[in-house]
Amino acid sequence: MAAEAESMYYPQGRAVYVMTNQDAGNAVTVFDRAADGTLTPAGTVPTGGLGAGGTSPADPLGSQGALIRGKDGRFLFAVDAGSNEVSVLAVDGTGLTPVDRVSSGGVRPVSLTLHDHLLYVLNSTDETITGFTVDADGKLSALAGSTQSLIGGDNPAAPAQVGFTPGGSHLVVTEKGTDVIDVFPVDEAGRACPPVRNDSSGPVPFGFTFAGADLLIVSEASGATSSYRVVKDGTLEVVSGSVSSTQQATCWVVTNSTVDPRYAYTSNTGSGSISGYRIGPDGALSLLDPDGRTAVTGDSSLPVDNTVSSDDQFLYVLTGGFSELTISGFRIESDGSLTAVPGAGGLPLGTQGIAAN
Repeated sequence: MAAEAESMYYPQGRAVYVMTNQDAGNAVTVFDRAADGTLTPAGTVPTGGLGAGGTSPADPLGSQGALIRGKDGRFLFAVDAGSNEVSVLAVDGTGLTPVDRVSSGGVRPVSLTLHDHLLYVLNSTDETITGFTVDADGKLSALAGSTQSLIGGDNPAAPAQVGFTPGGSHLVVTEKGTDVIDVFPVDEAGRACPPVRNDSSGPVPFGFTFAGADLLIVSEASGATSSYRVVKDGTLEVVSGSVSSTQQATCWVVTNSTVDPRYAYTSNTGSGSISGYRIGPDGALSLLDPDGRTAVTGDSSLPVDNTVSSDDQFLYVLTGGFSELTISGFRIESDGSLTAVPGAGGLPLGTQGIAAN
């Protein structure tokens, strides 16, 4: 179904986007990003769908990738977990306009991934993934034969994220409830094939990102991060197994750059901190700081979703309190260290999902 025609304008092309995830109506809030990383509120645009809501100050969707930006920056894609939909919003450098909204093909969508003209959504309640094609105008069409079930098992899968490998040949899904990482081969038509089971190196695999063509970096909510090589047959070869962050609830992870990924950063929700990892030439991970605290967001700040600006200069992290959510900002230095920059506040409880250009 088409989204209602609404638009919003902000003063510069650089921006940080946050999904409000409210059950009365989902929306994307935009913050203008100045050259020094400072954020200025620039308005909110409804997606037309419903969020999951909730009063939790942290992680109501239990996922990474609820709001994603297309590689060329033309579109944002958002899950509407409360109405089982996916929304598309067009970005033209000066405006943000909803252009489409369709059924997610399942129940409670929580994560999205995009490769070229293919979009996949992870539906957490029925534990499935399903694919869509994206046309030049941002319109979505369901891809017949693309739906696959997660490996799951006797326990609920509690999936956290779906993501394409950089070349688009495989899809990866982390299962928090089973300590399994599913890898789905993708055929020439873009359809996911049945998954290959991989046991996680450590308990509770959560968010993940890629560094280079085949290096998968996975955060583990048990307090560690692992790296793997994705093999053509869908198996994962451990490079660094469960490198401790020395922190609690290590759940979200991003790299400093997609072009030159030398560092990975995890949000440690239980410790109010960010851990930086050095990515070695062989894909091995090592902590930047012995205590695992590359940056501190504060006691009871509950850092969750994170994103890196498209120019690779700034890391932004959704942080909680118990009355509103905020964005904490950091400049990424050449040695991987983080320097705090002014963030922003005023986001409602239940907010989850962050992206930047």
